[in-house]
Amino acid sequence: MNYEEHLTQDARLVILKELASQAERGDGRLNEVLLEKVLDVFGHRRSREWIRTQLRKLEELGAIHINEAGTVLVATLTRSGLDHVERRSFIDGVLRPSLGS
Repeated sequence: MNYEEHLTQDARLVILKELASQAERGDGRLNEVLLEKVLDVFGHRRSREWIRTQLRKLEELGAIHINEAGTVLVATLTRSGLDHVERRSFIDGVLRPSLGS
């Protein structure tokens, strides 16, 4: 895996972890605007279109569901996405979470 792919897979993991965090406090949903801010904190300063592409890929992989609220995408964590974050099973294309994280 090249460095760019590693960064992309890490960003997908950051998205899933944040959605899992939201699931602990609520319904496991966040919109793309809030996810952009979270990714920025973790060093993934990317365009909104790039984030939308990653959300669509995560949906394709079965890790999230996407709904549209007007022009904004809202991501909801699936059981498969939570299982990845909790290291029960793994999704190709998403960096594996480290132990204890």
